Amino acid sequence: MVYYFTSAVVDPSTVIYVGKDKFENEELIKYGWEEDICAHVYLRLKPGQEWDNLPAALVEDCAQLTKANSIEGNAFPLYDGLANQVIRPGNKKDNVTVIYTPWSNLLKNASMATGQVSFKDQKKTRTILVPTRLNPTINRLMKTRTVSPADGLFADKEKHLSELRAKAREKAKEARKEEERLTKERREEKYKREHAYEDLMNGDAEGDGGGKRSNQDGWDDDDFM
Repeated sequence: MVYYFTSAVVDPSTVIYVGKDKFENEELIKYGWEEDICAHVYLRLKPGQEWDNLPAALVEDCAQLTKANSIEGNAFPLYDGLANQVIRPGNKKDNVTVIYTPWSNLLKNASMATGQVSFKDQKKTRTILVPTRLNPTINRLMKTRTVSPADGLFADKEKHLSELRAKAREKAKEARKEEERLTKERREEKYKREHAYEDLMNGDAEGDGGGKRSNQDGWDDDDFM
């Protein structure tokens, strides 16, 4: 099972999610999105949000959920009312340091234990110290919690990737149209520059009849008097 929470400390609100246990966290590691930020729990960024410049209140929500879902950091048991069981045993350890990083920076190999990860680039990580559990924050987030099967993660990611590909194709199509428009515009401007003198001479010739006049143009003998 995957637990989804809604953090409304930012506008628009943001989704935070976490696996029920380390086995389902493996699925989250496998099927995370490029937009996800991982700190044991996952934060799904909105367009325009930058992972290393998040609002402090949003980072605090993620850190509190991380502590609440951590065996070491949870001050009280985390109870699953739907399954009627404790899903995290309590432990009164305070001053927990939470490390977070983009999902794409997670490093996972066969030698690691289930649910364990490292980082490809240590410089691409940030930390936040959680002095103690804030029950009002946890209670607020728990009221928004929904549950979905972990086996839907693959389909969700495939749908997301398909949407991204469609947007990329549309963007490329618009770029081609714009390039064609600019090419046509440049071609027309070049033609005008190259034929400007010729067009001017043609216009003068048409205006004075080629520079020649005769009595057929309306002259008579009196014009010479």
